[in-house]
Parts: sequence; C-alpha cells; structure tokens
Amino acid sequence: MNLGYACINMNLSEGSKLDRVTTNRTMIRRTFKQRGPEYASELALKNCTDLKKILEWNERHDIKFFRLSSGLFPWASEYDISALPDYEQISEALSTAGRYAAKNGHRITSHPGPFNKLTSPKERVILNTIRDLEVHGEVFDMLELPRSPYAKINIHVGASYGDKPMALGNFCKNFHRLSDAVKTRLTVENDDRASLYSTKELYEEIYLKIGIPIVHDFHHHTFCTGGIEQDEALLYAVESWGAVKPVTHYSESRSIEQDDPKIKANAHSDMIYNKIETYGFDVDVMIEAKKKEVALLHYRESYT
Repeated sequence: MNLGYACINMNLSEGSKLDRVTTNRTMIRRTFKQRGPEYASELALKNCTDLKKILEWNERHDIKFFRLSSGLFPWASEYDISALPDYEQISEALSTAGRYAAKNGHRITSHPGPFNKLTSPKERVILNTIRDLEVHGEVFDMLELPRSPYAKINIHVGASYGDKPMALGNFCKNFHRLSDAVKTRLTVENDDRASLYSTKELYEEIYLKIGIPIVHDFHHHTFCTGGIEQDEALLYAVESWGAVKPVTHYSESRSIEQDDPKIKANAHSDMIYNKIETYGFDVDVMIEAKKKEVALLHYRESYT
C-alpha cells in the first residue's frame, strides 16, 4: 500500500513568498485581467519548476504518490498553454519532473474541481468541463505520464439534476467527446451524499458501459453506501481497474476530530487516526487530510 498526499507540501510551502516551494501560485480574476497570460506564464513557470523540488522531497521521505494541483497554470481556461511566452521553459520543467517521477517510481495523479460536470444538460457547462479536462490531459502529456488510469484524472459524476438516468446517460455520451489524452486517464469517484452516486452505482452505470475505473473513497461511502458494506464496495472499485493498481481515497470526519457537531460530518479532518483497512487489496491510498504530508508521516509512524 502506497500512501500519498494532495497538492500542497506544508513543509516546503511555509515561509516567505520568495523561499516557499509550491505549485499553487495563482491570482484573482482582476489581476488576470490586468496582467493577462504573460503573468500567468510567469507563475506557471515557477509552479512547474517547483514540482520537481516537491518530488525530490517526497523521494527523500519515501513518498511515491502525489496529487498534482489543478492550479499549476493560473486561469488556464483563458488561454492556450502552448502560446505562453515561457512555454519552452515550462515544457522542459514538466518533462524534467515527469522523467524524475518515472525514474524513481512516483505516481502522479490529479483531481479536477467539482465544477466539472459531464452530466449537465447545459452545453455551456459541458464545453467548460471539456476545456478544463483537456488542460489536465495536456499537462499530463507534457509530464510524459502514461496514457493510463495509472496517471488518473479523477472527477465526480457530481450531479443528478433530479433525473439520474439522464445525468448518467449524459456522462457516458460526453465522455466520447474527450481526447485520448483525457479518456485514457479518466476515473470517477463515489459521492458523499445519499442522493448522488455510490461506488456500486458507478460500477453498474459508468464502468460497465464505458469502462472508466472507479476511485473508491472510504469516507464518502459512509454517507452514500448503495446498500452495501465498505469491503464489498471496495471490491467493485478494484475490479474496475483491471491490470492497473487501483487508487482509493481516505479521510476521516473533522466533526469527530474536533468534537464539534456543528462541523459537517463529511468535512475532512486534519490528521488520520484510525488504521486504514484495505481488506487485503493492494491499492494506493491518497490521504485527503488537511495537514497533507504531515498527516501521512504521522500515520506511517503510528501504523507501519
């Protein structure tokens, strides 16, 4: 079982803006309107350059699994990445990071935001979703990552619009509008609301129809079980990955951690306290705790 963390390395991102190492430099819309793609290019180059530094830190701490931030290119939907003034340097930085990851056996994945909805009945929403997912596919190609769910681009089905058959049908139909850079890497994740999509439902209505693997989120399953137990749900998910090692997500309730019933039960905790049970399956586990690699290292000290 490989443990990973998402997007931000807290140890490296502390300190002044000049010293910190991060892939999340961004700007507000007003700044983008004022300074445009040229400034976005400057920030993207810094982000892409810092990615290898994060991977090197991970290697020193024997962490082989990392989720890449979706903010690598600020306001990426507003321009063509290949037209950025720093494109050649950016391309080289990503290629270098990707080769380092491959050489050292690191797995890199991503999780585009919840606004991505291939289920939507609105064409504008679909076009925006396709645009965002294609940016992720382009970046993964620049990193020279495999066109495989091993380098997953993970999303939620995410909405039902009061008509699940319509929404699920839209997802399957719109999947075929994506490029191979995205289709070959796309995965879907179960939701944390009973009104949405369980792992079992994703298996039956998405995987069996278009072959997309399922990322099973242990915490989400407690809120949307699909009428089955955790181990059975995990089995459904694992079967959808074929020969590729499955990815799962693990978090715990912040409400319980903080002993505060006013906090939503599905909010993520800072740390991980319980032993992760994978029921004998060989899976990679993305720890979705707010304290990122700090939570991962604490867990590893406690249980391995």
